[in-house]
Amino acid sequence: MNVLELLKQRTQDNWLVGQDAQAFLAQTETLAQEFATAKQTTQGQSILLAEPDPMRFLAGFLAAQATYPQVFLGNSQWGMVEWQQALAIAQPDQIWGNCVYFKQPIAFKQPIAFKQPIAGQNVGLGATPPSSTPSSHDKNLIMIPTGGSSGTIRFVMHRWETLAAAAHGLQHYFQIAIVNSLCVLPLYHVSGFMQFMRSFLSGGRLQVMTFKALKTGQALPIDPSDWCISLVPTQLQALLTQPALAQWLSQCKTIFLGGAPSWPQLLAQARAKRLPLAPCYGSTETAAQITTLKPTNFLAGNQSVGQVLPHAQVTIANDQGQPVAAGTLGQVQIMADSLALGYYPHGWDGHWSKQPSTGSPTSPNVFKTDDAGYLDDQGYLTLVGRLSNKIITGGENVFPAEVESAIRATGLVTDVAVLGMPDPYWGQCVTAIYVPHAPALVAEEICTVLQDTIARFKCPKLWVPVASLPRNAQGKLNQQTLQGVVNQWKQDHGL
Repeated sequence: MNVLELLKQRTQDNWLVGQDAQAFLAQTETLAQEFATAKQTTQGQSILLAEPDPMRFLAGFLAAQATYPQVFLGNSQWGMVEWQQALAIAQPDQIWGNCVYFKQPIAFKQPIAFKQPIAGQNVGLGATPPSSTPSSHDKNLIMIPTGGSSGTIRFVMHRWETLAAAAHGLQHYFQIAIVNSLCVLPLYHVSGFMQFMRSFLSGGRLQVMTFKALKTGQALPIDPSDWCISLVPTQLQALLTQPALAQWLSQCKTIFLGGAPSWPQLLAQARAKRLPLAPCYGSTETAAQITTLKPTNFLAGNQSVGQVLPHAQVTIANDQGQPVAAGTLGQVQIMADSLALGYYPHGWDGHWSKQPSTGSPTSPNVFKTDDAGYLDDQGYLTLVGRLSNKIITGGENVFPAEVESAIRATGLVTDVAVLGMPDPYWGQCVTAIYVPHAPALVAEEICTVLQDTIARFKCPKLWVPVASLPRNAQGKLNQQTLQGVVNQWKQDHGL
C-alpha cells in the first residue's frame, strides 16, 4: 500500500484534529500531481521540503514520498549559512516551500543566489553531485536534518521501513494499538516528525500546534487522557510554572521527555505533580526513541531513561570497543531496525547499507554514539554525559551534566551550561555560563553552596552570567556558540 492509499484510509477516520481531513487529502493529491509533473520535466530524483505551515509540510511530505525516490526534510527558518550547508550536501533537483530566507514560495531548479558570496563553495542547484550520490535505483530515501552539538547540518538517511520500525517498537513496548499525538515540536525534526509517523501508521489521531499556543492554554479543551505529547526539558519547565497546565499534563496518557538532558530538580517537580512522564533516549540516527522509562517506573522513583525498546539492542563498550558488565560506565552503542543508513550520501561503512529487516534487531551496523552511560542488571539505561563534552582538568574527568545538576540544585540559577575552556595550567578550565535567579547574585555564593555537593575540581573556576542561554527549539545548546559567549565575556573583562 502506498502512502496516498493509506492517507485515504486515515481520512475516513478523521485523523487530523482541528483540520478538514478531506481538504488535506485533496491538497496532498494535487501536490503529488504537481511533483510528478516537475519530476518528469526535470528528470529529477530528489526534492527538499522547507515549508513553515505544518499542514502544508505534511501534505508536501506525503506527496513527495509518493513521487520522488529521495525526499529531504528542511527547516524553513534556515538562514544563508544553513542553506549553504544543506544544499552543498543534498544537491536537490527541486526545492518546495515558503522559506523565510527567500521571502517567497519556491519550487525551482535554477541555482540559488545568496545575498553574499561564500568563498570556496558552489551551492547552486545545477552543480555536479558528489560521485557517491546514490543512483536512480536507490528508492524511498528520507533524509532528516540534524545539527548535533556542532551546529553543522547533516542529513541522516532513513527509509520508510526504518521509521516504521521505530513507531512499531514504541507500540509494542507500551502495548498500545493506536497512538494519538499532540505535536508541539518542529515537524522537520525527528522528534516532531516521528509523532506524525506514530499516529499515521497506527491509525491514531494527530493534532499539530505551536508550543506558544499550548502555553496559552489553547489545548486545554481537549481531553488528554488518551493522548501522548512529546516535550523537551525547557518546555516542561515552562509548563510546570502554570498550575492549570501542570494539572492538564497530569491527565495525559504519556508525556515523552527527551531531546536534551533533563535535571533532577525538574524530574522531582514532575514526580511531585504526578505527571505520567516517560524520559527517553534516542537520536535522529535511531529515528528517535531507543529507550524509554514507563510512567509507572518514573513515578516509583526510577532515575534512568528506561529499558530498550523491542526493535533495538543497546550495549555499553569500553575504550577498546568490548562490552562491559552491568553497572560499568562506557560508550553507548546501538543496533536497531530503526537505525539509519548513514549520513547522506554515505552509508556507515562508506557504501549503501542493506535495508534493515523488521522484527528483532538484525541491522549489521552498530551506531557508536557520543554518549556515556551504563546499564543496570535489569536493563535500565542511565546517561552520564557526552563523551566529546567531557572536561579533563588537572588530569581529572568532569562530565558537564553532573556539574549542571549540582548548580541547578542550589536554586540560585534559572538556567546553566557547563563546558571546558582551554587553560594553560589546568588543560581545561571548568566554566559555567549561568542565568542568575536574582540580579545581585555573585558566583561566590554559588561556589559556597557547591562545596558540600561536588568535588572541588568539578566546581567551575570561571563563571559567566548571561540574561539567557542560546537554546534552539529542542532545548539544545551549541558548543561553539557557548565558547563564543565565554570568549566575548573574557575579552570584555580583560581576561
